[in-house]
Amino acid sequence: MKKYQFLYPAIFIKDTDGSCQVIFPDLNIYTDGKNMSEAYLYAKDLLKVYFSYAIKYETEYNKPSKLEDLIKKCKENETVMYIDALVEE
Repeated sequence: MKKYQFLYPAIFIKDTDGSCQVIFPDLNIYTDGKNMSEAYLYAKDLLKVYFSYAIKYETEYNKPSKLEDLIKKCKENETVMYIDALVEE
């Protein structure tokens, strides 16, 4: 069984009600959560599912952006962090 590890930057956008949206700009996928912790867990799950299918169906995907490049573009209510996923084939 092969194992693959992926590390991609995600942008967390905090809303005024405390909820949080998460965007993976390189993959054009997103999720959200009731708070930052929940959004982080959902983002990890989303990334794992995305790459499970990408590997299974041999789909091409973009390389991750540099964290520094995304941080420069962020607004006050946005935070960028890396999310990792371990996928087994």
